[in-house]
Amino acid sequence: MNGSLARGAALAATVALAVPGCSGGGQDGSPVAGDGWVYQLQGYDDDGLAAIARAPQRLAVIDLARDAGSNWFRPDEIAALRASGKRVLAYFEIGSVEKFRPEYPALAREAGDLVLNRWEDWPDEYFVRYWDERWWDRVVRPRLDRALAAGFDGVYLDTPLAYEELDLGLAPGWTRERLALAMVGLVDRIGRYARERRPGFWVVPQNSPELRRYPGYTDAIDGIGMEELFFRATDRPCTEDYCAENLADARALRDAGKLVLAVDYARRPAAVRDACTRYRTEGFLGTVTTRELDRVAAPCG
Repeated sequence: MNGSLARGAALAATVALAVPGCSGGGQDGSPVAGDGWVYQLQGYDDDGLAAIARAPQRLAVIDLARDAGSNWFRPDEIAALRASGKRVLAYFEIGSVEKFRPEYPALAREAGDLVLNRWEDWPDEYFVRYWDERWWDRVVRPRLDRALAAGFDGVYLDTPLAYEELDLGLAPGWTRERLALAMVGLVDRIGRYARERRPGFWVVPQNSPELRRYPGYTDAIDGIGMEELFFRATDRPCTEDYCAENLADARALRDAGKLVLAVDYARRPAAVRDACTRYRTEGFLGTVTTRELDRVAAPCG
């Protein structure tokens, strides 16, 4: 077993111990307290983390800042959340930038060529030249340093999908294949940088599980976050071809010893029950919540 697979196996074992029922629920197959994870990026009660600390789930993903801006969560707040028995991952984007993020004004003013096309699904968000050293120096490394300094257990990296969504017309000479390799390189660099400073630091990208087919990617990550595996926002069963493809890739990463954090967007009780059943069947940690990610969703069961 190579080092990455050993780390993945150890991670899976750690989560199985820390999160009761993550390998299939109670003795009768039913969910038990602590199933799943918390995924909240805004709407923190009283701008704090007490509600997350009280939740039975043993893994939480939160923003670096309580306001998605520069009001950063402090080390004492992260320490208190970890003291509740949780591992805590810091969310940030690596392939895009939102206009309300604190880095954006200086980026637009001093390195505007890094900002590419707007993401139609999120009008205040733009894809970027994530392969440019200035992106690493100005945005990714400072965010990573902040997560390390605050005491997070790892990072949850959004928008790897930039490699397939950015406008090729704004990136002359680049192909999708080359962009995919550059994204793999960025994720690997994040992992190496963080683990040199804190061994055991988790790197969990969100979506784009097909990147596992590129050399080095699976070794670089500890898990994968997967949106809308079973239900699209909101309450719509995911039946498109890409849904089956994503599930197959998520299973492959699970079989490689990686943690799969699934999040589906549903409100109907039948849909919530269905998603929770699928998580247990697949051996994924799952949460069913709102697309706004503005609350602590109840654990399955």
